[in-house]
Amino acid sequence: MQRSLQPRDLHAAARNRLALADHGFFWVGIERASTPFGTAVRGQGCVEYFIPAELKQPWPLVLLHGGGGQSTDYLGTPDGRPGWAYYFVRQGYAVYLLDRPGLGRAPNHEACLGAMSPPATYEFISEWFSNPAAHPERYAQARLHMQWPGSGVVGDPALDQFMAGTGPSSELGVSHLLAQRAGAELLDRIGPAILMTHSAGGPCGWMIADARPRLIKALIAVEPFGPAFAERGPSKLTWGLTGAPLTYDPPVASADELQRELRPAPRPGTVPCYVQAEPARRLPNLQGYPIVVVTAEASWMATDNHGIVDYLKQAGAAVEHLRLEDCGIHGNGHAMMLEKNSDDIARVLHEWVARQKLASA
Repeated sequence: MQRSLQPRDLHAAARNRLALADHGFFWVGIERASTPFGTAVRGQGCVEYFIPAELKQPWPLVLLHGGGGQSTDYLGTPDGRPGWAYYFVRQGYAVYLLDRPGLGRAPNHEACLGAMSPPATYEFISEWFSNPAAHPERYAQARLHMQWPGSGVVGDPALDQFMAGTGPSSELGVSHLLAQRAGAELLDRIGPAILMTHSAGGPCGWMIADARPRLIKALIAVEPFGPAFAERGPSKLTWGLTGAPLTYDPPVASADELQRELRPAPRPGTVPCYVQAEPARRLPNLQGYPIVVVTAEASWMATDNHGIVDYLKQAGAAVEHLRLEDCGIHGNGHAMMLEKNSDDIARVLHEWVARQKLASA
């Protein structure tokens, strides 16, 4: 049964009032492009922000969504509960949500951003996101999934709500460069921040941090797309962690200069992943601040997220791997911020930030 969305019912049901000092939006990454139709806007990202009435935390959170999603992934769950954005505002963070160029409120048109991917399908999302337990042949951890707020199959109203927010993506390298430009401009405007990414937003986070390392106080990568050098259809992480150039030391002029070797799987239920061949180049702009990679117990990324962690450590980053099952949180899939226990996971992330003791100056 879906909850009532009538104003009086929503008002009566609110237990934890949201007190804001300000709320609004602005655009970043705006370019002008010549098209067959005339001069059009290109590369823009939409930023929505929430400033709590009581600003308790020294640094804002910038939330970057994944795949074909948008910032609504952080605004609410598909069964109508408040999302991570509101959880963190209530903890006293200023929160900025960036719709990556070409997604959500940042429209995509082939004349501006190039060819678009096919749309996401119910069948794919059900198999890998909302009902993987019905497909245990895909990966060992699928059978553990139990946190989606509905049946997770066609006909599930919660799945309808999630699907309605999905859209096509641009080519990987183009997407990463546009997100880097928009994210760097966002940080230039708001100052230092904690950057949180999800899934296909993960490489965009590495790109933004590479462009503005002094404006990153911490980086939380929730199941970042990988592992290093991954190839998923036309999407290839040719630069190790990204599909567009990263800064390496010693420098590389071409991604072909990055030599790789396969590292064995670290534990049962995981797979071998690539790291750099030794001597490994450093990633100097992904150093100087704490990084955490967060992995859910029942996600397909439980099999290979360790590869991202290994790659970052080898390149000199201060990174840790936070597995939710080690925190007593079980049964989550890849879209953990949308699932039944989403607040429990947000609390773990908030506690991780608190442990970093990030100075306010």
